[in-house]
This record gives sequence, C-alpha cells and structure tokens, in this order.
Amino acid sequence: MQVSRRNLLSLSAGAAVLSLVGGRLAPAGATPAAAGEAVMAFTGGTEPQTGRITLTAPEIAENGNTVPISVNVDSPMTDADYVQSVTILAEGNPNPEVATLHFTPMSGVAVATTRIRLAETQNVIAVARMSDGSVYMDKKEVKVTIGGCGG
Repeated sequence: MQVSRRNLLSLSAGAAVLSLVGGRLAPAGATPAAAGEAVMAFTGGTEPQTGRITLTAPEIAENGNTVPISVNVDSPMTDADYVQSVTILAEGNPNPEVATLHFTPMSGVAVATTRIRLAETQNVIAVARMSDGSVYMDKKEVKVTIGGCGG
C-alpha cells in the first residue's frame, strides 16, 4: 500500500486533533451517591448494619495501581447461617463496583484478599449479604499518592 502526501497530512492532522482533544477528556469519576446506589442495589434496599464484616486496607497506598485489601466476615458458615456474597466498591473510581465474591457453606470461612486499582484518595466499601437477609458494611478511606485508574 502506497501512502500519498495527502493521506499522510490527513492522518497527521487527525492525530494532532486527537492528542489535543483526547488529553483534555478525563474519565468520569463515580460519586459517593453512585456508590450508595450500588450498595442499595446489592442489598435490595436493606440498610446495612455495622459489625460482622472487617475490611482491611492501607491508610496510605503508595501506588494506586495495586492496593491490597482483604475482607473477613464473622460467620459460622453452616447451612443455616452463612455469607452469601460480599461486594467491594470504590467511591471515586470511574465505576464504583470493583468485585463481588460469592460464598457457600462449603467455603468454610468468608475471607478474601485481593489487590484493587484506585483512581484517587477515596473510600473503599465492603458489604456482606448473609443467608438470613441481613446486610453488614465496613468502610475505609485510602489515601493514594500515585494515581491508578485516572492518573
């Protein structure tokens, strides 16, 4: 394929415009209200209680690309009383839903550890839905010094 001078100039102009406009577009960040809506969608409108769930996250994350977190839910994990699922949300990311974890009584314990990406300093929220319909929530603020999703 042979590239003419006209095609080369058109491509160069398009690339220049894209670099100027594209550099000014920032990803839309979620808001605490959007995270609250995601919590209510996960809980089915039930107001979460405190207790039974522990979210562990660093106070300061030196790199927003890999923030270690862990979730631990206090439950006997029997057929009558177990954790059905846990969702993890980040209030300031472009999409607040980070992960949803599902458990059964055969899981033995409701514990999970992972790494998440955070765009900026924000609250990380963990919500556990139990087999009896009760819902528990824990929240931690994580200060990010180097951007992950958006910076």
